[in-house]
Amino acid sequence: MSSLTSFTRRSFLVMPLALAACYNRQQVVEFNGLSMGTTYRVVAVDHRNKLDETKLRQAVADALAEVNGAMSNWDDRSEISRVNAAPAGAVTPMSPILSHVMQAAAEVNLASAGRFDTTVGPLIELWGFGAPGARSLPDDASIAAVRARSGHENSLVIGSDAVQKKHDSAQVYLAAIGKGYGADHVGRAIERLGITDYMVEIGGDLYASGRNPDGAPWQIGIESPDVADRGMLGVVGVSGKGLASSGDYRNYFEVDGQRYSHLIDPATGRPVEHKTASATVLADNAMLADAWSTAMLVLGREQGLEIAQQHDIAVQFVERDPSVAHLAFKTFASDAFRNLTA
Repeated sequence: MSSLTSFTRRSFLVMPLALAACYNRQQVVEFNGLSMGTTYRVVAVDHRNKLDETKLRQAVADALAEVNGAMSNWDDRSEISRVNAAPAGAVTPMSPILSHVMQAAAEVNLASAGRFDTTVGPLIELWGFGAPGARSLPDDASIAAVRARSGHENSLVIGSDAVQKKHDSAQVYLAAIGKGYGADHVGRAIERLGITDYMVEIGGDLYASGRNPDGAPWQIGIESPDVADRGMLGVVGVSGKGLASSGDYRNYFEVDGQRYSHLIDPATGRPVEHKTASATVLADNAMLADAWSTAMLVLGREQGLEIAQQHDIAVQFVERDPSVAHLAFKTFASDAFRNLTA
């Protein structure tokens, strides 16, 4: 199975809560599976009892295949693999799917002061997070050399229907935006079958439409970023929105007591050093929620809140509190997040 490469590996901090048992099960179709290097879950509410589950499953499978065909780094035949294999200056055509995602990635990159970066994969690999194996502490010269061939402005020319690389070695990885887009794309396939009440979740990124079987917004739990206690910080009702969370606490290593997170700041080429442990974003679609949750976590709470206020982004940060002896967290939310969850 082809899958998106998980260079920006995400902790699964978003959890659709178990549905209540007070509804007619015949009205609900629910199933899950594997795609994009992770799991997915679909819940659809059929008020007319006329939905063909076989057709729904096929529509979901076809939509996921389309996304993987555009964005899988594991499939040599995918569009993004052809982009990555192309030499500098070559014009590589893009389908509407890939063009839409690449344009969105460039816009979030610009708005986030470069902190959302689909070309940062070589830096993540340099620090030993790209694949299983020994972690490494690269020297300044190695970091500088890799930074010189990464970064959207340094590496890519993105047009409306084609893309060019500025360096032969430039690589694009869409794992931090592709799963969100996948949830949106599956949702649109479900809507073409006449279903308006549904939830699609892929690897912790989700889009929820309409109401759940109990007639309420879909209830989504946000996990506490405590690896020893996977409790919930709270529950958010989601309808007509995408939701995604990013966390830093399950993929890191320590050397001489220093903690190095897998979150690499493109501005420095080094792991982030702030106290922010997770960022949760609500957006108009799952694609933007996915991208912005990664950007916000790299930015950290202080700079992230400034940018969130500028761009009306609904984000909640969870930050470690070093003032207490035991592990404790504080939460901070943008105005937009508070308004949407009031």
